[in-house]
Amino acid sequence: MASLSALPHPLQYPTARRDDSVVEDYHGVKVADPYRWLEDPDADEVKEFVENQVKLTNSVIQQCETRSKLNEKITKLFDHPRYHAPFRRADKYFYFHNSGLQPQDTLYVQDSLESEAEVLLDPNALSEDGTASLNTLSVSEDAKYLAYGLSLSGSDWVTIKVMRIADKNVEPDTLSWVKFSSISWTHDSKDQSEDILCWRDPENPKYSFGGGVTEDGKYVLLYISEGCDPVNKLYYFDMSELPNGMESFRNKSNLLPFVKLIDNFDAQYHVIANDGTAFTFLTNKDAPKYKLVRVDLREPTVWSEVLQESENDVLESACAVNGNQLIVSYLSDVKYILQVRDLETGLFLHQIPIDIGTVDEISARREDSVVFISFTSFLTPRIIYQCDLRTNIPDMKIFREIVVPGFDRSEFHVEQVFVTSKDGTKIPMFIVAKKDISLDGSHPCLLYGYGGFNISLTPSFSVSRIVLTRHLGAVFCIANIRGGGEYGEDWHKAGSLANKQNCFYDFISAAEYLVSTGYTQPRKLCIEGGSNGGLLVGACINQRPDLFGCALAHVGVMDMLRFHKFTIGHAWTTDYGCSDNEREFHWLIKYSPLHNVRRPWEQQPDKSIQYPSTMLLTADHDDRVVPLHSLKLLATMQYVLCTSLENSPQTNPIIGRIDCKSGHGAGRPTQKMIDEAADRYSFMAKMLDAQWID
Repeated sequence: MASLSALPHPLQYPTARRDDSVVEDYHGVKVADPYRWLEDPDADEVKEFVENQVKLTNSVIQQCETRSKLNEKITKLFDHPRYHAPFRRADKYFYFHNSGLQPQDTLYVQDSLESEAEVLLDPNALSEDGTASLNTLSVSEDAKYLAYGLSLSGSDWVTIKVMRIADKNVEPDTLSWVKFSSISWTHDSKDQSEDILCWRDPENPKYSFGGGVTEDGKYVLLYISEGCDPVNKLYYFDMSELPNGMESFRNKSNLLPFVKLIDNFDAQYHVIANDGTAFTFLTNKDAPKYKLVRVDLREPTVWSEVLQESENDVLESACAVNGNQLIVSYLSDVKYILQVRDLETGLFLHQIPIDIGTVDEISARREDSVVFISFTSFLTPRIIYQCDLRTNIPDMKIFREIVVPGFDRSEFHVEQVFVTSKDGTKIPMFIVAKKDISLDGSHPCLLYGYGGFNISLTPSFSVSRIVLTRHLGAVFCIANIRGGGEYGEDWHKAGSLANKQNCFYDFISAAEYLVSTGYTQPRKLCIEGGSNGGLLVGACINQRPDLFGCALAHVGVMDMLRFHKFTIGHAWTTDYGCSDNEREFHWLIKYSPLHNVRRPWEQQPDKSIQYPSTMLLTADHDDRVVPLHSLKLLATMQYVLCTSLENSPQTNPIIGRIDCKSGHGAGRPTQKMIDEAADRYSFMAKMLDAQWID
């Protein structure tokens, strides 16, 4: 299936010890786990396994001729100034900027949009190798303090510090070992030494808690979730009930007496705005495509509808702006629509004109009449619009436009098609290619997917994918399979729990469409995905190894029987189920990548069928989807397919790329992103026999 003339045949895979005595009983079903020893990242034997795999992968990458050219071109295109939308606090503006190849974006502050900006916080100065990153931040209401969270080597663990903005001095207050938290300021800007414990719940250690202060500073909100489903409880506390502010609770063991407005996990409730006791929420309660509702805290049982659920489009977000207005974004067939509506009534006021693509940031608060809107698409690196709502018709102008030197969007074409899945469901897919390509099946093709956790894959610009399309003649595709949020909560549920197999059927159908319409052919087709998308890739190569020439699986959830036992894995049971439950175990064992590696030549008449060339990518500091998932699958695939037979038909390589000082993906320095892209796509090019085009 791949051009392997330059690679050793067969590859000399490292020997990994199998412990066949490790067998677990799942509800009467005996399941072997011979590589369970790979779950201990600190064991010497595991470190040796990783070192040997790194050597093997490096030896393969060194023989991928396009690696240096890919690295050079991707680096060249990355080297351009990038900006994020500014945001205002008090009399100051803040924004992120990267000059091009800086490892991390730098935070700037300025007194007005026209005044000279100065560096407020440069994460690049915090580590020599650029692996210290800014995870989260919040500026106090008076713009005197910056609270910011630092992550090292891509870890989900964060250390929060506080800086005085005027002199950039860092306060001694530090919060350590924080994970999955935002930062919110009360309006009195007290230091940590004067803080109190607001809430704890030792009876529910797996619950997640998020606290926030309303924009008017009057209420503390407590969001409680038990997993990754878009459902939550919501409690509130009226800070005016403390006659002396927080002082009356200072140094006491009392928790804040929160009022339980929503005390069950039946829907999502997200506060958009409040006028005193009247709160407006974005919710999916009896509205899988979401709607806006309102309740007065004085009459908590009386809810009214502000903006009803759309029949076709998903209400993606709502932002209160300009006093009594809303900017709402809808997702319509995976394309964004922006509207201005009345906050009180929900009535439509204006359409905000945007191109086909993604609104990835709306920067404004209720007091702001000027809104910044960040837009991107497959062929638009980023445009930041400045929208003035003080005029009768919103005044929309370009505030900043990101330009990539050498990129000419007129060379490319984007189309959206709808693929019929196994059960007849129409699956949207974007196809990006050079203009006027011939549909003769000759093109390398990269198909990307995710399909889980209510997450939508919408159009965005990618330097590395543009390089593939321009210089390897590749076709790049995104399949918006079920499990995501592209069509609301029904679409999500149609690809989760007992319905998870729909995700794989959808992705396989997308691949078959690309072959049948002449975009590519199986030996020229590579599939890619990360995290839950890594699971997608792992399951699909097990189920249809004949359909793909290459597979790139990033930080995937591969052991579906034990994922809930590590770090935050227990939260994913809302999407996957859990092997502790007998019924759910039988869902999971059917598609778990680790437990379904088979020798395809033994099960099909065509004895030449083998697994596609596969690269499993993971990182030593990934404390979300821990490396054991990729390591155990890597050892299993190499053994079952490559080393357990004296003359195995599996000639396509099975390798693992294991990065150091990296995590699940967030916070990676620019050079690491470039190096990884060059590695995985040069491997893809070699395996698909894709030729370089200058």
